[in-house]
Amino acid sequence: MLVFDHFVVNLIHLWGFTMPDQPSSSENRPFLIIAVTHSSPLFGVGQVIVTAGALDLLDRLGINASTLLARHQQGDGGDIDREDAATNTWAVQADERLQSAYILGKPHERLWIITERDRSVTTLLLPEEY
Repeated sequence: MLVFDHFVVNLIHLWGFTMPDQPSSSENRPFLIIAVTHSSPLFGVGQVIVTAGALDLLDRLGINASTLLARHQQGDGGDIDREDAATNTWAVQADERLQSAYILGKPHERLWIITERDRSVTTLLLPEEY
Protein backbone atom coordinates (compact mmCIF):
# COMPACT_ATOMS: atom_id res chain seq x y z
CA MET A 1 0.00 0.00 0.00
CA LEU A 2 1.33 3.45 -0.89
CA VAL A 3 0.09 6.75 0.48
CA PHE A 4 0.04 9.77 -1.82
CA ASP A 5 -1.14 12.95 -0.13
CA HIS A 6 -4.53 11.94 1.26
CA PHE A 7 -5.10 8.98 -1.02
CA VAL A 8 -4.23 5.37 -0.43
CA VAL A 9 -3.31 3.29 -3.44
CA ASN A 10 -3.57 -0.45 -2.88
CA LEU A 11 -1.18 -2.43 -5.01
CA ILE A 12 -1.12 -6.10 -5.70
CA HIS A 13 2.12 -7.95 -6.12
CA LEU A 14 1.78 -10.52 -8.85
CA TRP A 15 4.59 -12.67 -10.07
CA GLY A 16 6.80 -10.50 -12.23
CA PHE A 17 5.40 -7.18 -10.98
CA THR A 18 7.45 -4.79 -8.87
CA MET A 19 6.80 -1.47 -7.23
CA PRO A 20 8.26 1.50 -9.11
CA ASP A 21 10.49 2.45 -6.16
CA GLN A 22 12.04 -1.02 -5.88
CA PRO A 23 15.21 -1.75 -7.81
CA SER A 24 15.05 -4.71 -10.12
CA SER A 25 17.59 -6.54 -12.19
CA SER A 26 15.85 -5.38 -15.34
CA GLU A 27 13.78 -2.33 -16.12
CA ASN A 28 10.87 -1.52 -13.82
CA ARG A 29 7.92 -3.73 -14.52
CA PRO A 30 4.35 -2.46 -14.46
CA PHE A 31 2.21 -2.79 -11.38
CA LEU A 32 -1.55 -3.12 -11.00
CA ILE A 33 -3.57 -0.52 -9.06
CA ILE A 34 -6.45 -2.28 -7.33
CA ALA A 35 -8.19 0.58 -5.52
CA VAL A 36 -7.79 4.24 -4.67
CA THR A 37 -9.53 5.43 -1.54
CA HIS A 38 -9.57 8.73 0.31
CA SER A 39 -7.71 8.40 3.58
CA SER A 40 -8.59 11.57 5.47
CA PRO A 41 -9.54 10.67 9.04
CA LEU A 42 -13.14 11.28 10.09
CA PHE A 43 -12.11 12.07 13.68
CA GLY A 44 -9.07 12.43 15.89
CA VAL A 45 -7.92 9.69 18.22
CA GLY A 46 -6.12 11.70 20.89
CA GLN A 47 -3.66 9.77 23.04
CA VAL A 48 -3.36 6.14 21.92
CA ILE A 49 -3.17 3.48 24.62
CA VAL A 50 -2.43 -0.17 23.86
CA THR A 51 -3.07 -2.75 26.56
CA ALA A 52 -0.63 -5.56 27.26
CA GLY A 53 -2.90 -8.15 25.65
CA ALA A 54 -3.43 -6.07 22.51
CA LEU A 55 0.29 -5.36 22.24
CA ASP A 56 1.05 -9.08 22.55
CA LEU A 57 -1.52 -9.96 19.85
CA LEU A 58 -0.24 -7.34 17.42
CA ASP A 59 3.36 -8.38 18.06
CA ARG A 60 2.64 -12.11 17.61
CA LEU A 61 0.83 -11.48 14.32
CA GLY A 62 3.25 -8.82 13.04
CA ILE A 63 0.46 -6.26 12.62
CA ASN A 64 1.21 -2.55 12.79
CA ALA A 65 -1.32 -0.84 15.06
CA SER A 66 -1.31 2.26 12.84
CA THR A 67 -2.96 0.26 10.04
CA LEU A 68 -5.90 -0.64 12.27
CA LEU A 69 -6.07 2.88 13.71
CA ALA A 70 -6.27 4.30 10.18
CA ARG A 71 -9.13 1.93 9.34
CA HIS A 72 -10.90 2.92 12.57
CA GLN A 73 -10.48 6.64 11.80
CA GLN A 74 -11.79 6.17 8.26
CA GLY A 75 -15.02 4.62 9.52
CA ASP A 76 -14.10 1.00 8.83
CA GLY A 77 -15.34 -0.64 12.02
CA GLY A 78 -14.02 -4.03 10.95
CA ASP A 79 -16.06 -6.96 12.20
CA ILE A 80 -19.01 -5.15 13.74
CA ASP A 81 -22.65 -5.66 12.88
CA ARG A 82 -24.77 -3.22 10.86
CA GLU A 83 -26.35 -1.70 13.96
CA ASP A 84 -22.95 -0.91 15.50
CA ALA A 85 -21.70 0.44 12.15
CA ALA A 86 -24.73 2.77 12.01
CA THR A 87 -24.06 3.83 15.60
CA ASN A 88 -20.44 4.65 14.69
CA THR A 89 -21.58 6.72 11.70
CA TRP A 90 -23.90 8.68 13.98
CA ALA A 91 -21.20 8.94 16.69
CA VAL A 92 -18.76 10.67 14.33
CA GLN A 93 -21.24 13.51 13.80
CA ALA A 94 -22.57 13.57 17.37
CA ASP A 95 -19.13 13.45 19.05
CA GLU A 96 -19.96 10.20 20.81
CA ARG A 97 -17.87 7.15 21.61
CA LEU A 98 -16.75 4.95 18.69
CA GLN A 99 -15.88 1.28 18.73
CA SER A 100 -14.34 -0.97 16.09
CA ALA A 101 -13.60 -4.69 16.31
CA TYR A 102 -11.13 -6.60 14.17
CA ILE A 103 -10.78 -10.37 14.01
CA LEU A 104 -7.11 -11.20 13.54
CA GLY A 105 -4.98 -14.27 12.99
CA LYS A 106 -5.66 -17.96 13.46
CA PRO A 107 -7.14 -18.88 15.77
CA HIS A 108 -9.31 -15.84 15.26
CA GLU A 109 -8.72 -13.33 18.03
CA ARG A 110 -10.69 -10.14 18.48
CA LEU A 111 -9.10 -6.71 18.99
CA TRP A 112 -11.22 -3.72 19.95
CA ILE A 113 -10.44 -0.08 19.29
CA ILE A 114 -12.43 2.41 21.34
CA THR A 115 -12.26 6.19 20.93
CA GLU A 116 -13.80 8.17 23.78
CA ARG A 117 -16.48 10.72 23.04
CA ASP A 118 -14.22 13.73 23.66
CA ARG A 119 -11.61 12.18 21.29
CA SER A 120 -8.92 12.55 23.96
CA VAL A 121 -8.07 8.85 24.19
CA THR A 122 -8.23 5.81 21.93
CA THR A 123 -7.57 2.40 23.41
CA LEU A 124 -6.60 -0.83 21.65
CA LEU A 125 -7.56 -3.78 23.83
CA LEU A 126 -8.77 -7.34 23.90
CA PRO A 127 -12.44 -7.85 24.87
CA GLU A 128 -11.43 -9.68 28.05
CA GLU A 129 -9.41 -6.60 29.10
CA TYR A 130 -12.49 -4.36 29.01
